[in-house]
Amino acid sequence: SLYPWVRQLDRKELPTKLSKSALETLAIVAYKQPITRGEVEDIRGVQCGPVLRQLMDLKLVQVTGRSEHLLGRPLLYATTDQFLTRFGLGSVEDLPKKHEFGA
Repeated sequence: SLYPWVRQLDRKELPTKLSKSALETLAIVAYKQPITRGEVEDIRGVQCGPVLRQLMDLKLVQVTGRSEHLLGRPLLYATTDQFLTRFGLGSVEDLPKKHEFGA
């Protein structure tokens, strides 16, 4: 799980603490972007609409377009520059790799 790493990053003094579900959703978006809400929900196993809206309100996630490959052309979500700044990353390529989790 990516949660321990993201939780560790979230310990800095920040204006808003994120819930476990928000951190899990944010980690999924960060690693799988661009991703649809349905794909996030498939991974998490629960509905994520309100959590995605919260992450958008916090300017950590944004809509980047629409899927051309899925029926109904659902919205695609990705992280923002503010996400990179908040977690001390230069780019999404700086996210830890799977082998760095000890998985």
